[in-house]
Amino acid sequence: LEVINIMKGIIMNEQIHGHDVLNMMMASGKTYTRDSLQKDIEQKFGAKARFYTCSAENMTASDLISFLETRGKFQTIDGQFTTDPSKVCSHDGPHEH
Repeated sequence: LEVINIMKGIIMNEQIHGHDVLNMMMASGKTYTRDSLQKDIEQKFGAKARFYTCSAENMTASDLISFLETRGKFQTIDGQFTTDPSKVCSHDGPHEH
């Protein structure tokens, strides 16, 4: 069991948490299209980066964008979208995804 937990930690460490993308979006102050967000994600984290969240893992940038969109993490403004701190879940207690 310890080996499994160590391996899971290694795999997760190689992936980037979806919150890092939401934080990047908030820090930029930009609004995005799907294409412009994917471009910024790939510029910041690399084209081959993989992402995880509390309920999914090993996602590409495109997969992550779709995942975040279906989870209501984006706010639409004039046909583009952004996010804000209220859209980022807290890991301090139980939560839904």
